[in-house]
Amino acid sequence: MEGIRIEATGRALPKKIVTNEDMSRLVDTTDEWIRTRTGIGQRHHCEEETCTSLAIEAAKKAMEKAGIDPEDVEAVVVATATSDLAFPSTACMVQKALGLPQEVMAFDISAGCTGFLYGLGVARGLLLAGKKQHVLLIGSEYLSRITDFTDRSTCVLFGDGAGAAVISRTKKPFAYRAWSDGEAGPLYCLGVGSDKAKLHMEGNQVFRFAVKAIAQGIEEILKDSGFTMDDIDYVVCHQANKRIIDHVGKKYAGTKAVFYTNVEYYANTSAASIPIALDEMSEKGMLEPGMKLILVGFGAGFTWSSALIMI
Repeated sequence: MEGIRIEATGRALPKKIVTNEDMSRLVDTTDEWIRTRTGIGQRHHCEEETCTSLAIEAAKKAMEKAGIDPEDVEAVVVATATSDLAFPSTACMVQKALGLPQEVMAFDISAGCTGFLYGLGVARGLLLAGKKQHVLLIGSEYLSRITDFTDRSTCVLFGDGAGAAVISRTKKPFAYRAWSDGEAGPLYCLGVGSDKAKLHMEGNQVFRFAVKAIAQGIEEILKDSGFTMDDIDYVVCHQANKRIIDHVGKKYAGTKAVFYTNVEYYANTSAASIPIALDEMSEKGMLEPGMKLILVGFGAGFTWSSALIMI
């Protein structure tokens, strides 16, 4: 399959850090309870920032690192479930703020925490059909806006943030899968016009689904690509819960692949979690040319997706 590569990444986090101790002053919980069940130690919450401002900041960093000509951007795609406006899209605000030309497609997609991975499929399609060389793909979330801070089982899980990537065409190996199943009950949020638009999650059901979805995503993408886990350098999962990632990772113990986690510092940032992780890995010098990565995630819908990319 003619593929895509990630040219450069960027991330943006709100200034305010909320620790588990801070959460314990809001609801009946402790640092030990949260860490033991999720691996989370802190998260970022917006005060002066917005979903749009985070998206702009992350996108600007990715564009600067890539050093590309704005005239070569085919589209701006923002994956988000927490946009500041019902319309216009966050993507349009990014296009304007970055001074991209008007002849640029700009739109948001909603696939919950799978949004960035769905966006990879969309970006590839746009690049194959279009005339320009790059797509600017962003995951940006203001989840504290829809968090119920009286619900001790969910409010500790989520954080705000944005991650962005410049996506380009490549001849390097690439594989991609995406699925959906309209099982809304375990994970949903009421929409525009509702005064009860708060995130609702049945944790046990979502946990069981997540473990199956990640395992399926990895196995199917290995089958499609013809690689094994000994060919893979890193697996970057959606950062929802360290227990989920560890549970799946045990199956591949002894292989070359490393399951990267950073949920301790950001909590679940939904569509932003994978690009935030990739940018952090890049910043640490962990990603080198020729490396093979599996990206895999799951989210509300239910939706789930996986991709194999080469650096």
